[in-house]
Order: sequence, then structure tokens, then C-alpha cells
Amino acid sequence: MPLNEILAISCIVLFFLLLAVGVPVALTLAISGFVFGWLGFGSLLFNLLPARIFGVTANYTLIAIPLFVFMGMMLEKSKIANDLMEVIGHLSGGLRGGMGIGIVLVGVLMGATTGIVGATIVTLGLLTLPTLLRRGYNKSIACGTICASGTLGQIIPPSTIIILLADILGQSVGTLFAAAVLPGLLLSGIFCIFLLVLGMVKPEMVPPIPAEERFAMSRQELLQKTLKVGFPPIALVLAVLGSIIGGIAAPTEAASMGALGSILVAAISGRLNWQMLKETVYATGRITASMMFILICAQVFALAFRGLQGEQLVHDFFKIVPGGVTGVLWFMMALIFVLGFFIEWIEISYIVVPLFLPILQAANVDLVWVATLIALNLQTSFLTPPFGWALFYLRGVAPPQVTTLDIYKGVVPFIGLQLIALVIVFYNPTIATWLPKAIGW
Repeated sequence: MPLNEILAISCIVLFFLLLAVGVPVALTLAISGFVFGWLGFGSLLFNLLPARIFGVTANYTLIAIPLFVFMGMMLEKSKIANDLMEVIGHLSGGLRGGMGIGIVLVGVLMGATTGIVGATIVTLGLLTLPTLLRRGYNKSIACGTICASGTLGQIIPPSTIIILLADILGQSVGTLFAAAVLPGLLLSGIFCIFLLVLGMVKPEMVPPIPAEERFAMSRQELLQKTLKVGFPPIALVLAVLGSIIGGIAAPTEAASMGALGSILVAAISGRLNWQMLKETVYATGRITASMMFILICAQVFALAFRGLQGEQLVHDFFKIVPGGVTGVLWFMMALIFVLGFFIEWIEISYIVVPLFLPILQAANVDLVWVATLIALNLQTSFLTPPFGWALFYLRGVAPPQVTTLDIYKGVVPFIGLQLIALVIVFYNPTIATWLPKAIGW
């Protein structure tokens, strides 16, 4: 085996070793890349690094990330989800599993307006978990529903996962947003069907809201509150996604509209103040800076791995994978799923996807469909133990009677449901490709 290939394999081995001993992922990427890039080429290879870093930081598409993060943080701090949950809880009436379905619907709306998993899960956990437990919901089902609903923002646009995948795969952000709409709604529908079926099979696990609580608010009051609470976030979603899908605005321009719209929504609700604006800006800066630091460190790893002919090594390896292109795609899906147990979606995106990209391009695979599959798959990384972030977020706000085991048990069926959605989209690509083609993209 040539020396370069040995160094490329060693680069990957060192990456996982550093990860295993607890080194932060960004530093792990940079250290393994620098060490073996230097051993292979000395300083020569890294003369290209400033240009690659500049390419990342100057990427116009990535400007959408801090704008969408700002929109999400502003809506989270204005407590929009609190009002939505109260209204949907009353609308669900005497339906078994109705409160769980209400949480899924709030997750859809929050995902379409914020896209921030931590904010959505913390909000839903604080607001709904004590209420669900008081109403007799099974602890594991309640936890699993909250965690799964909180991750819907990673597939329902505007999603930061989709923005980064568009950059990696060289696709239009608007096209990928359009492609993700139906799969996101499909996954939400699967969650709702599961809760409905559970309500029929084991009604004691997901009881309805007590009648006295349902009738505490008149129909007229409920209708007025529904319009007051539901209209602002829905209008914001239509303004942002509608302008992108309709071709009125580019994703970055639509993101700026969303950021401004979130300020207006907070102002209309009477909750906008200087302290909230300051906290939103600080939180946006922290989240964006951490993401960009990982992206910059990933350039070191990618440059070294490519220079050491690592891509050719991967290409040669995939020739022995059975099943042709379909086998390669399933192997990639399996690898992404397994890595999701241990590392975050950003690192998975910048480690795995570029390795497979040349093979997929050579096979003329529809990258819009592939991006949707990857986004659905990456969503499971927020739920899979031991390092699923959704589990940590909920653990931090859960009442004392909810154990970590309850949370882990609760997410298992929802991980299975996400994999079912992945299989459905895999064997029915038109679910992802129909909408972009229908609007002429």
C-alpha cells in the first residue's frame, strides 16, 4: 500500500481516537488533519488553507445561518410556543393521544419558524412535560414525543442542516428547502399516526384532556385565541418559505425577512424589549461562531485527506460494496446513522458526505433526493444515545420523577419511526423531488 494511503487511513484512525478520549470535535478535525498533512507534504499543502478558509467565511449562502438562528432565538424568547401549546391542547379535545399530537404540531410550527432543536425541546419540556405527567401520560411516551417533535426543525425548512448540505453538495438552498417539505410533513404524519394507534391500543398511556379543562374556555374564546396565537407564526412561515419556494427572494434574503419578521412578531405580542434583543444577539453570535469554527477546522481535515489521496482510497473501497449504487447509498446511510450515536451532525456532514460525493456524481444520482435522505438520517443523531443532544436538553428541564432511562426508552420508538420515513423516501424518491420539479427547479 502506498505511503499516502497509509497516512490517509491513519488520519481517520487518529480522528476517532482523539474523539474517544474526549477532545472537542473541531480540534480533533484540525489536529488529525495538520499532523498527517504535515507528514505527507510538509507545509506545502497548507499554503492552500487560507484560500479554503476564506471560501467558507465568504460564502454568501452561509449568511442565512445566523439570520435563521436569530429568527429562532427571538421567537423562542418571546414565548410563542407557550401560547401555541395551550391553544392546540384545547383544540385536541377528547382525542386519546391528542396532547401528544398537539406537541407534534407545535414542533412542526416551531421547526418551520425557529429550526433550533435546543430551544424547541427546552420550551416544550418546560411547558408540556409536567402537564402531560399530571394528565396521566406514560413518562417514556411523553419524553419521546417531546424529543422527537423538537427535532422536526432539522428536516422542515428553514433548516441549518439543509443549508450546509446545499453548500457541500453544490445545490440550491431553495431547491433543497422545497425537497424537504413533503418528507418533513410525512415524518410528522407518521408521529401522529403512531400516537393515534397507541391511543387505540393502549389508551391508558395517552389519555385525553379532562372534560372540565376542555370546557373551561368557550368556543368563541378558543377561536379568537387560535387566530391571535396561530396567525403570526404561520404568516412568518409563509413569508419566509413562500418567498423562497415562490422564487421571490433568495434564501439569504428570505432569512433576513424572517429575522425582521420575528422582531415584529415579538413586538406585536408586547414582549419585545432591549434585554430580549440583547440576549438574542448574544445567543446568535455564540451558536454561529461555534458552527463556523467547526467548518473552518473541517477544511484542514478535508484538505489533508484529499491531498493524501484519501478520496481515491474511498472510491476503491466502494467498488467492493455489493449492490452497486444502491448498496453504496445504503452503506452511507448506515454509516451516518452509526456515527450519529457519537458525533454531531455538522461533523458527520463534513466528514462523510464529501467522501461519497464523487461516487454519487459519477453515478448521476439525484443529489436533491440524496440531500433529503441525509437530512432525515441526520435527524436521528439528535435522539440516539448516548450523545443525542435532544436527550440532554430534555434531561436538563425534566421533573425529578423522570429518569434518564425514561427518556432513553421514550425515544426508541421514534427513532424507529424516523428510519421508516427514511426507507419510504428512499424507495419513493418523488416524495422529495416532486415539489422542486413542480415549481420548475
